[in-house]
Amino acid sequence: MNGDVLYSDEVFTVATNPDLDEDSRVMVLETTDGRVMAVLTPAMADKVGLYQRQDLSEEIFRQMLNEAGVTLHGADYVFYFSEAEKNVLLQESLEGVLRRLTEQDDAVFSEFQSSASEQDLDDAYVELDHWAVFGSFEQNRLVSAASMYPWGYNAQIADLGVLTLTTFRGKGHARKVVRSICKYAYDQGYEPQYRCQLDNQASTALAKAAGLTLFGKWDVISPDSTD
Repeated sequence: MNGDVLYSDEVFTVATNPDLDEDSRVMVLETTDGRVMAVLTPAMADKVGLYQRQDLSEEIFRQMLNEAGVTLHGADYVFYFSEAEKNVLLQESLEGVLRRLTEQDDAVFSEFQSSASEQDLDDAYVELDHWAVFGSFEQNRLVSAASMYPWGYNAQIADLGVLTLTTFRGKGHARKVVRSICKYAYDQGYEPQYRCQLDNQASTALAKAAGLTLFGKWDVISPDSTD
């Protein structure tokens, strides 16, 4: 959320950043302490009319977005590892049949995907060609997988997705693959990040079970937003 600050007070900050990708040209982060930070491209700031405003608040900012026809996708929870939990993670040795997956696991992964619903596949966004993929096995069958890809925005952050087959949930598979892949991310110099929709109680519970802490709520411009 770096950039040139246009406005800042104790609870609300707005900045511009010309390096934002097209699909993230407006982003809003609300941290658990109640502070809100918004960053957008200079072109979007101009479209919204931010350069003409001196007095700003989150409410005014959202109203300006609305009046300019800019809609947001809908917030996700963002979780991270606290320093204490990170240290625990880096020192632990996880039990179970866990390993990193590669392109040699194409047949195994295809069978895994075919056993999951389209909705679960879309929600999890776990792909074998992502930057890193880890799997948990039961009776030689892949039953849970997590994948990561580096998140842009000039930050060493790796975004995480995880999927466990329905009949194998509640056995700790997802927790183990999440912790395994996050440990790998740290070893590669990345900060792991876990996101889920606000109403996804199962994913929220998994984040906490895996030792993650809620950082805040993150929103981005909707793909359907007009320019």
